[in-house]
Amino acid sequence: MNVTFRRVLLEKIFPLRISRGVSARSENLFVFVEQDGLVGLGELAGTNVPGGENCDTGLAEIGQLVASGLEGLSVHEIYQRGREMGMRPRAQAAFDMALWDLLAKQAGMPLYRMLGLPLPTVPTSVTIGIEKPEVVRERVPIILRTSGAKHLKIKLGSPEGLDADRAMFEMVREVARPFGVSLRVDANGGWDLAGARTMCRFLAERGVDYVEQPLPQGAEADLLPLFADRPLPIFADESCSYATDVPALADRVDGINLKLMKCGGITEALRLVAAARAHGLGTMIGCMGEAQVAISAGAALGALFDHIDLDSQLNLANDPTVGSELRDGVVIPAERPGHGARFADACA
Repeated sequence: MNVTFRRVLLEKIFPLRISRGVSARSENLFVFVEQDGLVGLGELAGTNVPGGENCDTGLAEIGQLVASGLEGLSVHEIYQRGREMGMRPRAQAAFDMALWDLLAKQAGMPLYRMLGLPLPTVPTSVTIGIEKPEVVRERVPIILRTSGAKHLKIKLGSPEGLDADRAMFEMVREVARPFGVSLRVDANGGWDLAGARTMCRFLAERGVDYVEQPLPQGAEADLLPLFADRPLPIFADESCSYATDVPALADRVDGINLKLMKCGGITEALRLVAAARAHGLGTMIGCMGEAQVAISAGAALGALFDHIDLDSQLNLANDPTVGSELRDGVVIPAERPGHGARFADACA
């Protein structure tokens, strides 16, 4: 097994502002795993958060895993070893999706088909970050017109408070109305319990589909009273990373949002979906500043989810990779062996 890397600085078309800060670019690490003339491709989406995962941490952690000796191990065994070694999730996700890509190429099958899945049919949401109403008025029509999206996810939880959230939401609702899209909200943990109750009622009265991560990670106890009289479904995001997180959330949310960068890749994603379904929870897959490689890997699993939020590639000014395509709002993986993504300058 030969492992190589490529670092790429990706620029966003529109900076994405959420409750915890703003991101205009990220340096992502692409991982190539070659064996017997076939190459599996994975991606780590870097973060600018101090102490967060980046290309340097990914190179170090993947290098340590490879140096431990992986000959003869299955993808699941390699994932488990990474967890035992303390690998962080984005590095694990990059290596794990590269191994699954390689495995499907060795089988000569698209990854979705090798996993026994049909193509996804659920349209993705596209996201509008926290902005002033005057920015929203200009930006939302551009996003909806260029993407042809069926669903719009609105980031709320503004540091400026609930009045700012309400003003932004009402402007989004006004300018999105001619496009006939449904509206979803992600607060990224930006509210306290009182604020979440107020906003959930406000949003439910305006026909919002669901609210995601209304309370901060670590405030899961407050989800219980919020859930008890919720006027719309609640999905957990930051509060749920691994399958083992699901049981403690099952009595206080309606569903979980899974992200490959958060759970460590496809191996754990399959476990997480199974755990959520076993507890009667809804499922969603999201993304974290990813290019077409990680998006295509997520799209290969798309048939497993009630809601899909695979749109970060649509907001990249310089994605060097190609893969999935948007068909009538649905992110469809390419019909080729593996997850279907590759570098545009590659011959295959």
